[in-house]
Amino acid sequence: MTSQKSLPVARKGRGATYDPPNRFAPTVSEAVDDGWWQEEAPTRIVTEVREEATKSALSWNRSPDLPFDRSLNPYRGCEHGCIYCYARPSHAYWDLSPGLDFETRLIARTGLLERLREELCKPGYVCRPISLSGNTDCYQPLEAERRTTRAILELLLECRHPVTLITKSALILRDLDVLSALAERRLVRVFISLTSLDADLKRTLEPRTASPQARLKVMRELNTAGVPVGTLISPVIPGLNDHELEHLLEAACRAGARTAGWMLLRLPHEVAPLFEEWLFTHYPERAAKVMSLIRQCRGGENYDARFGKRMRGEGVFADLLAQRFAKASRRFGMQGRAEAELDCGAFVPPRAQGDLFG
Repeated sequence: MTSQKSLPVARKGRGATYDPPNRFAPTVSEAVDDGWWQEEAPTRIVTEVREEATKSALSWNRSPDLPFDRSLNPYRGCEHGCIYCYARPSHAYWDLSPGLDFETRLIARTGLLERLREELCKPGYVCRPISLSGNTDCYQPLEAERRTTRAILELLLECRHPVTLITKSALILRDLDVLSALAERRLVRVFISLTSLDADLKRTLEPRTASPQARLKVMRELNTAGVPVGTLISPVIPGLNDHELEHLLEAACRAGARTAGWMLLRLPHEVAPLFEEWLFTHYPERAAKVMSLIRQCRGGENYDARFGKRMRGEGVFADLLAQRFAKASRRFGMQGRAEAELDCGAFVPPRAQGDLFG
């Protein structure tokens, strides 16, 4: 099989500038500008969606860095197109590129609700919060059509199962009725991811996500409806958005967020060259400085995957970010993530509940 690496080109509404080769492909062909005429790369790429029959619903992890041990991904790939997304390399497992393919060639999982019901009914299942999602945004544009996330929430409400959600999308307000019902039973906590208050930066960094002001509006409406809401300042990118750290926490606090977390930029596998190419395309005057600061936080490398280091980094600059976040969180009364406060004791397996009332 041959994997094709295209020449980098900024495309409207897309984060990646090219498709890096699939790291599992045995051979790679690379496009080179040799001076001869070449067909121009399209400035717009249409999103394609294919379906995948779900074999198992829940994904499990034992990472000490994460506050949850199970997650659920309704889709593979994400049309939001965030250039920094640490989940991009997962697209290589589906024989697709972590670059433009990740945001334009999506996979919708079918039969997910049925598999989830089966897994929740297993005799040995122990109820703990499910995270929506780990490798995608469950409220990306595709959700408006498929409504898979809403169906999952309705099932979790039915069986009184706790859930946490992380999103950059205003589409979550569509499901305010279900979220409010879950909140009344201490079964939900929502985190709105904030990266920047600069709309111009957001436009290239996270091209198809909700605007900063729209995300703050989501926080206000969730808070007004009684849905516990927090913020995740992620990713913090040294030399690009780290100067906004305190402003982001203040804006989230004013919008009703009561919990907060943060994460340093992560550049695993193909994400590093994708992000660096994006930097030199959109911010050439500061690209070298940004990459230098990133490497200072990663022991001289683009990334450090070790537990305890991958989320926060290390070194003087990383320590300063942690201190700034802690100080600002205290100033604005922000608490840490609190999945433990969700009610895991009311869970009733969906089939057992159906039998009881059927």
